[in-house]
Amino acid sequence: MASAIAMMIAPPAIAQDASLYSWQEGAPRWASPENPDAAKGRGAIENEGAKGHAFDTIPAKGSLVLADIRGPGLIDRMWMTINDRSPEMLRSLRLDIYWDGANEPAVSAPLGDFFAAGAGALVPMETALVASPEGRSFVSYIPMPFAKSARVVVSNDSDEELSLIFYDIDYRAMPQPIPDALYFHAYWSRERATELGRAFAVLPKVTGRGRFLGSIITTLTDPAYGKSWWGEGEAKVFLDGDIDHPTLANTGTEDYIGTAWGQGAYVGRFQGSPVADEPHGRWTYYRFHVPDPIYFLNDIRVDMQQIGGAPKQDVIAMIEKGVKLTPVTIDPGRRPGFAQLLASGKAVTDPGLPDGWTNFYRSDDVSAVAFFYLDRPVSDLPPIAPVAARTAALRPPQKDGEGAGEPGNP
Repeated sequence: MASAIAMMIAPPAIAQDASLYSWQEGAPRWASPENPDAAKGRGAIENEGAKGHAFDTIPAKGSLVLADIRGPGLIDRMWMTINDRSPEMLRSLRLDIYWDGANEPAVSAPLGDFFAAGAGALVPMETALVASPEGRSFVSYIPMPFAKSARVVVSNDSDEELSLIFYDIDYRAMPQPIPDALYFHAYWSRERATELGRAFAVLPKVTGRGRFLGSIITTLTDPAYGKSWWGEGEAKVFLDGDIDHPTLANTGTEDYIGTAWGQGAYVGRFQGSPVADEPHGRWTYYRFHVPDPIYFLNDIRVDMQQIGGAPKQDVIAMIEKGVKLTPVTIDPGRRPGFAQLLASGKAVTDPGLPDGWTNFYRSDDVSAVAFFYLDRPVSDLPPIAPVAARTAALRPPQKDGEGAGEPGNP
């Protein structure tokens, strides 16, 4: 069904990958400022070929078409860099991609969030899908096939000019559409304060046939919870008719991205946390379902519970201060004696309950970009939020913590 896409995302080992040395159809093309139409024999024609047009400028409230491709093809790689990488500009720049002449974009996300800079910092990283080799550029390796056309646009929704943007969109023009290929989509959303007891919708319900590729999530913690741990919530994937309970559920947020017992800064091919800045409550983390694909036939929804944890007495102290939370379990350190507070109806202060680690519903500022493939070029998801909602209450790195909790920094 989508085997072609799966192979492009996760090729076999080099020694066994015949695609590296076998001729394949598809004419290579690069759309860049030096050849915006990606036309054959029309690259680097300005200034007698001597770097005459290496970058463009996007005015405030303006847009730039990076690629406008006609005919079937496959985007293999996208690269770009910008001179202003402030938290405000990373959220104000919007990446939109349209497939097959659709009026609505399949991809619509802040440029920074799409490349794991949702916490306001672009850090060095190299993953299977997105990268920033030295924290100064944006690279996508996500295969993006299309049957009739593709249009890649970056819009500057800020009130400031973006003086410099360098880019190239690398694709193959195909003689015919790739059989059974699905369309790539990216959906971004944010909740400034998640609702107590309700999971954050990483991907609201989407109908159709496709594959959930993964997500990049940013959490800005509410200072009211102090240094208590925020990542006890479980990832839940509702598949093909699931309503009350999901088919796929894991055991905690840091568990979902492959680590355990807390979450430091690390970068892996399929999972990681480029930013883990506890002093300032800034976290960006991701999980890409490449080695463990998640396909759906009819519909899908992906949630992340908003649950934190702390020692029991710390939780009681927060309650006494009026902090907004709901205790859910008490863990004495072993399964016997584990207390399910919601199921029992007991309060955390009830006598007879054990001491121990206490999990509780909490409310934080959470945003996410969800990557998925779908059998149609347009989904039924709502449009991206306006720039004011995207940039409100950003939490940039502080001078005394600049780079702290990010890979490669102390």
